[in-house]
Amino acid sequence: MSIASAQKRGFGAVLWDYLTTVDHKKIAHLYLFGGGFFFLLGGLEAVAIRIQLIKPENDFVSAGFYNELLTMHGTTMIFLAAMPLLLGLMNAIMPLQIGARDVAFPFLNSLGFWLFLFGGLLLNCSWFLGGAPDAGWTAYAPLSVTSPGHGVDFYVMGLQIAGAGTLIGGINFLVTIVTMRAPGMTYMRMPLFSWTTFVTSVLILFAFPALTVGLFLLMFDRMFGSAFFDVGLGGNSIIWQHLFWIFGHPEVYILILPVFGIFSEIFATFSKKRLFGYTAMVFATILIAFFGFMVWAHHMFTVGLGPVANSIFALATMAIAVPTGIKIFNWLATMWGGNISIKTPMLWALGFIPTFTIGGMTGVMVATVVADYQYHDTYFVVAHFHYVIVGGTVFGIFAGLVYWWPKIFGRLLHEGMNKLTFWTFFIGFHLTFFIQHFLGLMGMPRRYWVFLEGQELDLGNLISTIGAFFMTFGVIVFLINAVYAAVKGEKVSADPWDGRTLEWITASPPVHYNFKQTPLVRGLDALWIEKTEGKGTPTPAEPLGDIHMPNSSFLPFMMSLGLFIAGFGFIYQVDYNWAYILLFGGMAVMLGSMLIRSVKDDHGYHIPKVELEREAD
Repeated sequence: MSIASAQKRGFGAVLWDYLTTVDHKKIAHLYLFGGGFFFLLGGLEAVAIRIQLIKPENDFVSAGFYNELLTMHGTTMIFLAAMPLLLGLMNAIMPLQIGARDVAFPFLNSLGFWLFLFGGLLLNCSWFLGGAPDAGWTAYAPLSVTSPGHGVDFYVMGLQIAGAGTLIGGINFLVTIVTMRAPGMTYMRMPLFSWTTFVTSVLILFAFPALTVGLFLLMFDRMFGSAFFDVGLGGNSIIWQHLFWIFGHPEVYILILPVFGIFSEIFATFSKKRLFGYTAMVFATILIAFFGFMVWAHHMFTVGLGPVANSIFALATMAIAVPTGIKIFNWLATMWGGNISIKTPMLWALGFIPTFTIGGMTGVMVATVVADYQYHDTYFVVAHFHYVIVGGTVFGIFAGLVYWWPKIFGRLLHEGMNKLTFWTFFIGFHLTFFIQHFLGLMGMPRRYWVFLEGQELDLGNLISTIGAFFMTFGVIVFLINAVYAAVKGEKVSADPWDGRTLEWITASPPVHYNFKQTPLVRGLDALWIEKTEGKGTPTPAEPLGDIHMPNSSFLPFMMSLGLFIAGFGFIYQVDYNWAYILLFGGMAVMLGSMLIRSVKDDHGYHIPKVELEREAD
């Protein structure tokens, strides 16, 4: 059922359609809206932080509330905003790029989204139930073990549930790319965005279990009286740092590699050229992922691991600059001699290169062990991190949204508002974070609630806060643009950008079965090859026939709701006996839904050939 036909049946039909959908395109909508909601929430927390630091000895928020804002801003932006928005773009585009009709496991795709959403909601319920987590987004032990109240308990349970959803998504994308590529779509003919989705999914598969184990141990320390991280009882608080960063550093590449794929598509499309050094780009992506698992202890140079360990991790960290540099130079070479058109996606891509290069340069600086003793826990690290994550990931998300918006929603965003968003966000970003390098070098520690008069930090913090207001304005303009596009936006053809890859042969937005006939791929940039030979669309790889499609299901929603309810039971079972009702009730809902899924045969349905022929007429 299309969105348009659902809308004719009223709001209730649309709501039920999205609650039960297993269509990767509608799940992409859910990820984009869910991730967008949490992005706005994390942005509000960031603005509150910057207002508190606009002047010395400010009292806009209390010290305890500032710790909660700081913790929730980082946690929300990393786990509940950036990753889901990227998963939304992957869901929307990757199956189309490889010529698939859906992902390998549509039911699990739906389950992954609802787990993320309910995990995020559970985490944010802490605001209204006694206070949010306050131990920093990295939740270092022993602070996270001894933090009073239930804030950190919400952190543990919320991230466990949301992380399970992400892990399911990663496995699903891996199987989809391995088994469902169109005939002729060899690995070395896959678009770069599909390649980065594939490598990112491998990272998710290997990185998230470390976080799961760490959160599991922290849960037992806080809720059941164990002593994994309590030094007084024989535990080891440094083990938390190892477990967290064995996940946490690959997480940085989980966030940045899909963006590299997005920019690769944009540079090739708007330069009217094949991506320069495609093979080198693929292997650079794989190499970055490989090194990403070998550098986690560069977050721990000041812990006391010793000079040998520090040297090894410093060298491995610097080595990552090589494959990343390959990518930068290949993007520049793609533009060299190209017929470049400066549309807004290209603006974001052009703004990304110098911004991310600054982030990489400061990354090499903090990888230098002796220098890191000066930079560590100062605003220099905050500036470096945001140049990579905002200047990389968030720029890439905006670029991907503008680039694929017509494909996902069937309408163009207003170009004037797009440019206003870019320039205000771009200028605001550099105002906010460039000055923070110098604040850090002047000795301003990160995570501090106030700074004092006479420390010469006033002007830098004022500039930083003004920049945050610029970024906020840019985001507001983007939201207005999205609403405008939905109401008055120009409807587009299948291929508004003169694209090079298979998603641009489908309707905008695509029909629910994606392709009537699976396309035959004859080379890299499959659609461009056909255009240059005058065909316009690839030759079908199969005769027109019935199409098998999966049935919608309400069970993923119910499984996730059950875990959500059980999460409250886990958190409050220490204090209240009635919490066991929530715990066992929620688990019963989840396990009952799983049982129904196990015993009920669901063979899907077929779209008959005659209906497809009728649509063609």
